[in-house]
This record gives sequence, C-alpha cells and structure tokens, in this order.
Amino acid sequence: MATAVALGWTVWITVRAGRRWRRPAASRLVLLLLLVSLWTAAATSYRGQPQPVTAPPTLRATPTPVELRAVTARAGSADRQSLAAVDVGSPPITAASRVVAQPQPREQPPAQASTPRGFTLLASGDVLPHRSVVERARAYGARSGHPYDFGPMFAAIRPIVSAADLAVCHLETPLSPSGHDLSGYPTFNAPPQLAAAIRDAGYDACSVASNHSMDRGPPGVAGTLGVLDKASLGHAGMARSPREAQHTLLTVRGVRVALLSYTYGLNGFRLPPRRPWLVNLLSPGRILAATRAARRAGSQFTVVFLHWGQEYRSAPTPAQRKLAAKLLADPSVDLILGHHAHVVQPVQRIHSKWVAFGMGNSLSAQSAACCPAATQDGVLLHVTVARQNGRLVVEKVRYTPTWVEHPSYRIRPVLEALANGSASPAIRAMLRGSLQRTTAAVGRAARPATRQ
Repeated sequence: MATAVALGWTVWITVRAGRRWRRPAASRLVLLLLLVSLWTAAATSYRGQPQPVTAPPTLRATPTPVELRAVTARAGSADRQSLAAVDVGSPPITAASRVVAQPQPREQPPAQASTPRGFTLLASGDVLPHRSVVERARAYGARSGHPYDFGPMFAAIRPIVSAADLAVCHLETPLSPSGHDLSGYPTFNAPPQLAAAIRDAGYDACSVASNHSMDRGPPGVAGTLGVLDKASLGHAGMARSPREAQHTLLTVRGVRVALLSYTYGLNGFRLPPRRPWLVNLLSPGRILAATRAARRAGSQFTVVFLHWGQEYRSAPTPAQRKLAAKLLADPSVDLILGHHAHVVQPVQRIHSKWVAFGMGNSLSAQSAACCPAATQDGVLLHVTVARQNGRLVVEKVRYTPTWVEHPSYRIRPVLEALANGSASPAIRAMLRGSLQRTTAAVGRAARPATRQ
C-alpha cells in the first residue's frame, strides 16, 4: 500500500512540474525526487517479504522418515554400528549426527567371569593295533558294511569314557590316511577307521609320542595327524610344524588344560636334522621349558604324558622315579600319566601331586601266548580336578580295571564283567586273575572306581 502511494505522489509531482516549470534546474529536481521515491518503495517492499534463514549445519531441520531411510541406506555399509541406534520413533536428531560416530560413555568393566570349579579327566593305556587286531576289525567291518570296524572292541567302555569331561587315549602307532600299506609289528601302520572308533568311544584327544612314532617316517607323522584331525581328535606329541609341537591347549568346563606328550626314543629311527620337532623326545629340560611356556600361554592345569620305563616290568625303574620327582616338583606340572610298559604300574603321589607310571594296554593282541599275562590288563584312570586354595589340583584318583578278551579283542571292564555273571567259568577265572594283578600293581594310593 505504501509503495503505491509513493509512486502515485511522484507521478503527480512530475506531471505538475512538467507543466509549470520548463527550466533545467526544475527538471533536475523532479528527477531527483523520482529516484528517491523509487528507492524508498523498493526497500519497503523487500523488508515486507519473509526471507530464508541459513541455519548452521548442526541445526539442520529434522529429515522426514523417507529421508531417514535414505541416510541409513547411504551410510549403512560404512557405519552400521552407529546407525543401529537410529530409531525413527525417538526424539528428532540431526541427519549429521547419524552418520558421524557419537562419543560413547565410558565403558564399564565386564562382569567377573565365574571361577572354574574343576573337571574330570579319564586316561587309558596303549592302543596297539597288531595284525590280528586289524584282521578282527576287518571281520567286524564285513558285518557292518565298512572296510574296518573297531567299534565293537570299544563298545563296553564307551559309557565310562564318554562320562568324563575330558578323555585322552594313548595311540602308539601311525595311521594310514588311505587305508593302504597297512602293517603291524615291528613297524606299524593302522587303518584310519581306528581313529573314528576311538572318537566314537568318547575320547577327545590322544597322546601320540611313542617309540613307534617314526615307523612310517615324516610322511607317517603328517598322515597320522591328518587322520586324527578328520576324526575330530586332539593330539599331542607329534607335529607338522614347530608351533604345533609346543603344546595342545584345550578348554574343559571353563578350565584351560595343556596336554604334552614325550617318548624316550624311536626304535632306532632318527628325526631329520631340520625337523627335530616332528616327535617330542623326552628330556627333563625340554619338558619343563614346554610346561612353563604352557603356563604363560594360559594353562591352568598341565598334564604330561610320558612314554617311558621298561617293557613288561610292573615296578617303575629308578629313572622313572627320578624324572617324576623332578617334574612334579615344578609348579608348571600338575599330573604325569605314563605308557609303554604294556603292563599296569603304580599310581602314586609325589610332592603332593599324582603320577600313574603305567596304565597297561588298552587294546592290543599281547597275551600270555607271547608275553606276560599282564599285557591283557589295563586301567581307565579317573582323575577329579578341583579348586583348592585358589588353584586347581588333583583331588581324587580312581581307576577301572580293564582286560582285553581274545580273540574278540573286546575291552572288558573287569568288575562289570564279573558282576553280570554271563562269562564262562574260564573267562571268569581269567578276569579274577587280571583284577588281582591290576590291584597289586596300582597300589593303595588309588582305589577302584564304582560305576556312576
């Protein structure tokens, strides 16, 4: 309205002036008045219109839900974590704050993990697949539709083995990945189906350092470990690399358990100079260096498996006793489990820790026909590990006597077989003889286990 009045007034003045004054000065005055009026009208008009306000970036207007989805789509691959907090139902926030990570509150310390209470460990004697054992597995396989089936040999001990939190066997011989070139004593090479039967029996891992570890040379080491890997069995004592040779670390009911395995020798075979880590050879310094390294790596309980002693001798040798005392005196060693003698040896306490000098034969063809009758004997050793005074220690040791029946090569829990009354008088007599030998060899420190 003000603009229209000003323009009208200017035009009227100009017309009147043009009629009355025809002098140059008057003309200039009229022109000046016209320019002033026009400028005033324009300024007034500009101030009367609403003008856009440029907001700073942090005050950008809130985007619509469609825009929110577009921002999320553009930034999703770059910052999914920060965008995960975006909720279109929440109070408005700027688009810029969604794309740029926001300062996070100080992290709270994680909740304290529950302290592991302990676990149960089961270990057993030598698995030694002689030719006649393999032939019996072939006969079982013919019935079940497999090349070899060792399952029936382990069937009776499966409920006992599988009940443990951690079950470890001792596999004394190489395994053939292809199932070809099989052989028995003196240089073994067993079918791969043996590993599957061990796993099906409830075992979780095997110690594998023995005097037969190099029977098939370096390829036999790699092949054996490959078969165990395929059967989902852990292993300790042989290795395909220096790193693998250090130790095997497992988690059992929240406890980090280290397994280490060593052998006194290799039946005359030698390790390649550039690959001494293929098999762990027994040496007190080497063992303690490894157990201490396992502690540094996080082991809370360390088990050392030793292939040692003198074959067919129930009493430990002086060398065995000396080595056991030296190792168990070190804080990094918690338990020693022994093999190789093929007969049961004592279970004793040294420095308030436990050692099973020898657990006999778990599966073999040895018997009184070739060797002492005690070579058919073995034990399933039950070890209870519990927390005492802030550390994990062996709380209790029990054992289940076993006996290998011939010619079926089925592993029989002795007390159970005597209790069920189904065995023939001749078998019962042999079972009683086995029980007497085993209890005498084990000694009084450990007691026979009762069935769960």
